[in-house]
Amino acid sequence: MGRRLGDYTKDNTKCMVPVNGVRLIDRLLGQLSRLSIGRVIIVVGYKGDNLRRHIGQRYPELNIEYIENPVYDRTNNIYSLALAKEKMQEDDTLLIESDLIFSEKLPQMILENPYPNLALVAKYEPWMDGTMVRINQDMDIINFVPKQAFSYSDVGKYYKTVNIYKFSREFICQKYIPFLNAYCQALGNNEYYEQVLRVITLLDQSELKALPIGNEKWYEIDDVQDLDIAETLFAGEDEMIHRFNYRYGGHWRFPKMLDYCYLVNPYFPPSQLKEELKASFDVLLTEYPSGMYVNALLAGKYFGIRKEHVVVGNGAAELIKSMMSFTEGKTGIVYPTFEEYPNRYAKEDIVAFVPSTENLSYTADDLMEYYKERPVKHLLLINPDNPSGNYIPRENVLRLATWCEEKGITFVVDESFVDFSEGFLHNTLLTDDILESHPNMVVIKSISKSYGVPGLRLGILASANKALVDRVKADVSIWNINSFAEYYMQIFGKYQKDYVKACHRFVAERKRFLGLLQQISFLRVLPSQANFFCCEVTKFYTSGELTLRLLADYNIIVKDCDSKTGLAGRNFIRISVRNEADNDQLFSALRDLDRA
Repeated sequence: MGRRLGDYTKDNTKCMVPVNGVRLIDRLLGQLSRLSIGRVIIVVGYKGDNLRRHIGQRYPELNIEYIENPVYDRTNNIYSLALAKEKMQEDDTLLIESDLIFSEKLPQMILENPYPNLALVAKYEPWMDGTMVRINQDMDIINFVPKQAFSYSDVGKYYKTVNIYKFSREFICQKYIPFLNAYCQALGNNEYYEQVLRVITLLDQSELKALPIGNEKWYEIDDVQDLDIAETLFAGEDEMIHRFNYRYGGHWRFPKMLDYCYLVNPYFPPSQLKEELKASFDVLLTEYPSGMYVNALLAGKYFGIRKEHVVVGNGAAELIKSMMSFTEGKTGIVYPTFEEYPNRYAKEDIVAFVPSTENLSYTADDLMEYYKERPVKHLLLINPDNPSGNYIPRENVLRLATWCEEKGITFVVDESFVDFSEGFLHNTLLTDDILESHPNMVVIKSISKSYGVPGLRLGILASANKALVDRVKADVSIWNINSFAEYYMQIFGKYQKDYVKACHRFVAERKRFLGLLQQISFLRVLPSQANFFCCEVTKFYTSGELTLRLLADYNIIVKDCDSKTGLAGRNFIRISVRNEADNDQLFSALRDLDRA
């Protein structure tokens, strides 16, 4: 009945739900029609007449028959299957649940495998629900694990049944149907057919093997979130990139995808810090966080500055939005840039500087010369810049801050990526001396990016301009960060040395990764002091084509910069720097795509 799908199943059964314009039942029957299938039995119940009319005579090669479950609303799938038991005893059988979407390869995989009794399984991932199995080294299924027996401590040993099975006629007649009859007689019809398989595996030497599907795609659609994910996973090439991009994150829902789009520290936090957070999980989940006073105190301790100088945000994005909401007058912005800033301004209030260099590089002197003739009230510098990776050394940033002060310009510096720069220990502007020497300067930093905790949504705004800091504090919610983020700031000091080690390790890996990328003939890699590289695609592909090929063929997502102001039509992509193993995997994919 698919109640969790709401309006999608108001007038139709689940298998009539369209995914990217194709109904599940049509996709499934189309896949089966390309195989050596002698007959298809469809058990119908809820809105069964609608399904029959829809299928009609469009699949004559499948010899479709129907079995009616008149009490579908009072029984479960064990009863629906029991209604088909006579048919199942006539031949070998594929058993497929109709709320699935899966790769074309899966039916072929199970049919070609020599084992007569087989279940397709997938290694456990957090999105999976329902029956799990455990298997031995011989791929025997040794136990079916129902929901009530599920243990998170054992997830490394679990496989999820894909709900596609192959049974021999002998197994059906001699094992499955006798146990099915006994189970229904003992426990009734409101059960699941997997429970019968569980009994068989517990009582008898296993005749049921598991076939792991590896990286082949599949999804089970029970609710609207499942439907959205399925439409993303199985989107056509013309829609694939768009469906990932409009999500703005949440890529953990696609655990097999390698994300080179979002920018975080690959070597922090350490496992001990994460274990400390886990140890306090129950308390942090059930208790309120503190208000702004305490969080400003923690952030001040975190960065070694006075609490009066700092505001904590639910990510830097919250603080950017707040500050920009009461910013008036012309603002100087370097393009291309992180679009969160210019998106907060009216276009007529932006005075754009676009570097003329082929590496998108610029200096403090370039900005002073440009804005000397173009008066602005505010000047924004992202340093290192996003997406170019351009970096202006601290002494020159301070020289620019002094120039801005003389001109009456509020100077906003986003140093979210500065800890990835060479000599990072001496590059930050977050000291009381610097802030107090330049009260016209506002420093923004994303803790998410530098410290590898984007799920906590943490950022800060710091300035000696008390009126500005107080105004932002008054603007954001009193509980704008959660208890997990607050506790992370509280315990971070114990891991400061680990953070420094992580940043040194990152700088070394960026250098190694640069050497790999420079071997790809169609990429021109720009110098970078950030945790990403901006690369020009010089031949064979456009930036959009390369981005699509990496996602469609290798399940790797990178940022196509064609949508960024100043880079439209120039074929640039941005690639984040991840750990050694991930970077080697991306390099291998790029090398495969290199036609030189």
